[in-house]
Amino acid sequence: MEQIIKTFSDYAWGLPLVILLIGGGCYLLILSKFLPFRYLGHAIQVLRGKYDDPNDPGQISHFKALTTALSSTIGMGNIAGVAVAISVGGPGAMFWMWVSAIVGMSTKFFTCSLAVMYRGKDSAGEIQGGPMYFIVEGLGKSWKPLAIMFSLFGMIGALPVVNVNQLTQAFNDIVLTPNGVEVGLKSNLILAFVLVSLTSVIILGGLNRISHAASKMVPSMVLLYFVLVLYILISNYSVVPKYFLLMFTDAFSANYYDGNAFMGGVLGALILLGIRRGAFSNEAGIGTAPMAHGAAKTDEPVREGLVAMLGPAIDTLIVCTLTALAILVTGVWETTSDNGVSLTASAFNHTMPVYGKYMLMICVFIFSISSLFSYAYYGTKCLSFIIGADKKHYYNYIYILSIILAATTPFSVMLNLIDGVFALMAIPTMVATLILAPKVVKESKSYFKRLKEF
Repeated sequence: MEQIIKTFSDYAWGLPLVILLIGGGCYLLILSKFLPFRYLGHAIQVLRGKYDDPNDPGQISHFKALTTALSSTIGMGNIAGVAVAISVGGPGAMFWMWVSAIVGMSTKFFTCSLAVMYRGKDSAGEIQGGPMYFIVEGLGKSWKPLAIMFSLFGMIGALPVVNVNQLTQAFNDIVLTPNGVEVGLKSNLILAFVLVSLTSVIILGGLNRISHAASKMVPSMVLLYFVLVLYILISNYSVVPKYFLLMFTDAFSANYYDGNAFMGGVLGALILLGIRRGAFSNEAGIGTAPMAHGAAKTDEPVREGLVAMLGPAIDTLIVCTLTALAILVTGVWETTSDNGVSLTASAFNHTMPVYGKYMLMICVFIFSISSLFSYAYYGTKCLSFIIGADKKHYYNYIYILSIILAATTPFSVMLNLIDGVFALMAIPTMVATLILAPKVVKESKSYFKRLKEF
């Protein structure tokens, strides 16, 4: 089973998908004349609530939409995903994660603008947004099979298996094993039961409870993580410039990568690794974030697109870079065979013996729990689109069962499964976005013209 899932994942992440994600993102950047980067200041003003109107259609504020989306993206992709990228591809993998994020900012601007521009109604008459709705509303009913494809894979992609798996590994490695507690099926099931209990309380309360919890947890967890990594970097300040430079120089040498190559060499494999981990981290072009941003209280699609594009910047350019530097400057990536979250824990423990790994454990716990909430919302939206809003709650039961499965399954299986499914979610999202992109450009021109008059 492990080999089948790995083959599926590697096949899904072939050259065509990289061209669709990165090539498509570059096309969107050029088409918009680099608009997302020209209006960063305005995006921050929107996020701060300057243009909020409680009478606008939608369910949650711009800030809550962004924190709900970030609570799924700022998760184990930033801690475990970065560690996987560096342990497999060396420091250079980070450079390609940056490329993925910069292109991803443009992709997120378009996908999340479309999520508001082409909102549809579910079977209960509630306004909804997301790739499945903008495919049908923007391209027409004949494109519905593409929307169903996204929703089917979205239900699998929204399962929290990587987060739960890595939280279990972190708890075992950081808390249980060092304190002489025997780790096995029993301890994993107890942890799964605790996670199920916590998650059930939030997700069964719907979007408002999810977004409220995320808006409280996300800013505080990013701040705590930022302070801890900053301490590691200050403690090792003399080697920070060396490793920061190494991320650029090694991006084109691929000395470390030993996996399957494409594009004629190991450099191609390193680029693929960085983009794959970048997509896992910031989810730009995958289609999950538009489901959160599509619920924002606004009648201005471009505003929501501008807020959404901040996601990859916060997630990959800031949080992932901090994780990568912490792993590199402490040297644990060369001195230990640890992978995933355990490698990041080694970096924290190196600089902050005794308490460092426990501080990381707190971050990992909050990262994982907040991700659990928002992914449940994405999955219920996908099921709602296929079989109706009155039956969407059934997804929560599948979701809760997957937590138990993930806590007792090898990490590589879970990571490859979600990687592969994300690839298949990106196809309908990016195809529809590329076709509808000129409509977003037209709307953007109209919006900024009105803004000047205002």
